[in-house]
Amino acid sequence: MSSPDSVARMRLHGDVDARGMEHDFAVNVAGSQPQWLKAAMVEALEGIAAYPGAEELRRAEAALARVHGVAAENVVLLAGASEGFARLPQLAAGRGIAAAAVVHPGFSEPQHVCEEVGMDVELLVLDPPFASLPIGFNAAEKMVVIGNPTNPTGVVFEEAALAGIGAKLLVVDEAFLDMVDSVPSLAKRAARDPNILVLRSLTKTWGIAGLRLGYAIGTPETLAELMRGRSHWPMGTVQIAAALAVAEHGEEELVGIRTQVAAERREQLARLQDLGFAEASPGHPQVPFMLLRTPWPPEQAEQVRQQLRAHGISVRRCDTFPGLGREFWRLAVRSKEQVSALITAITTITAITAIRNQQ
Repeated sequence: MSSPDSVARMRLHGDVDARGMEHDFAVNVAGSQPQWLKAAMVEALEGIAAYPGAEELRRAEAALARVHGVAAENVVLLAGASEGFARLPQLAAGRGIAAAAVVHPGFSEPQHVCEEVGMDVELLVLDPPFASLPIGFNAAEKMVVIGNPTNPTGVVFEEAALAGIGAKLLVVDEAFLDMVDSVPSLAKRAARDPNILVLRSLTKTWGIAGLRLGYAIGTPETLAELMRGRSHWPMGTVQIAAALAVAEHGEEELVGIRTQVAAERREQLARLQDLGFAEASPGHPQVPFMLLRTPWPPEQAEQVRQQLRAHGISVRRCDTFPGLGREFWRLAVRSKEQVSALITAITTITAITAIRNQQ
């Protein structure tokens, strides 16, 4: 079992630092929603007095299935991808899997939920630039959990590399893959292979993290194992309406969103590189965040991060990710105006520090 301090570190996410800040670089979630999505959620509120209908839930799941070219029975809507993570120990236990391996630096929730129930958890900490999977790793009797793209590195793994892991159960977190048009989802493979499960998020790109909405893709048998014991009426009316709206309108709009984010990311990265920051995992230009090595040693980087908060700016600390330290920051891709505020604040803080050091 993890110690209370260890659990607190794993459960420390960017939203903690972002609260109350004017400029949020700590959370990888879009800051607004498309008008068609807002309209769908507002309309759903008109029927909020009634219980959510099973027919509407199936319709939303079928629409998401069509996006991935799989059958409706291969998709189940979730209260955020985090609900899927919370159920992984149950799925593993049903298959006689006693050990998990979690690829790091990466999202910490899978490690936490597995350790919480007493599973043996191995941390596969990749070496910089965090883009090469372990060679010779024995995954035959384990459940392996990996992000694609991986958060916080932004590394995107090819389908062949993931399928070659050879896990008894491979769980792929594709929370940000909708932003990457160059690498296919493992959805179709998961729909026919009971040893693969894909988890997706609908909250990041569409700016609805507070709604808690995602989905799982797998064989019908795998999904039944995953969701065993789930409560009746598991999804709310507004969640279902939002999922259906994204399935029906999202793919068309993603083209423009990807183009905009990629352009903003290039400019943001160039401006930060001019200040001495270095991209930790180069070569993944479509993800809506970046992992940067700061130009300072760990203690000074943390001091600057704390001082940025006084300027109303949050950035994601990375010492909570295995394999990273305080000299790394993860920054969400933001508008030119917000980046200018960040650049100005960093320049001011470092100038003041330099003057103090000379006195």
